[in-house]
Amino acid sequence: MKLILIVVVVVSVLIICVQTYFAMAQTETQPYSVLKTEKDFEIRLYPSATLATITMDAKSYKELSSQGFRKLASYIFGGNDAKQSIAMTTPVQMDINDSLSSMSFVMPANYTKQNLPKPNDTTIVITTTADEYVAAIKFGGYANDEQIKKHAAELEAALKTSGIAYFGNFRFLGYNAPYQFIGRKNEVIVRVRWKED
Repeated sequence: MKLILIVVVVVSVLIICVQTYFAMAQTETQPYSVLKTEKDFEIRLYPSATLATITMDAKSYKELSSQGFRKLASYIFGGNDAKQSIAMTTPVQMDINDSLSSMSFVMPANYTKQNLPKPNDTTIVITTTADEYVAAIKFGGYANDEQIKKHAAELEAALKTSGIAYFGNFRFLGYNAPYQFIGRKNEVIVRVRWKED
């Protein structure tokens, strides 16, 4: 009985340490500027970024997240012509649709399309985005299709109420590793027509 108690305490301490590490770890995050904050959402400007993207016929978060993540992770962990490791950044971006869906890793700021190693997997495409204005809504916990659709609908309703025109697909942004239980952060974004004052 005493041994079981010691094991439980040791495992609990390890879990707490790991969760604290993930909550405090400094991972490069795609920069943006907040232009307007509303009760339920905010308007942001995302400057141009370099992405590694995989497009698949997945139709759900679960399908896309498992297969897409594995392929993109392989690229940044050395699956490229330089056998070079590339740091993981946040967020992981997903555009989930009924036909083709895509997942993208944002590349660290010191990389461009020109100086990134070429992926060994030819289905991974390196692109550079244009600056974009988006509306974003946040939610916690573990993401799933139901949560993503729910928050996309909430964001859509809030934009309509505010009279802000939006276009394109609602996209999911995930910020945490699957084994991080505490302090999880998720967002749904959509492009908006916005003019800065």
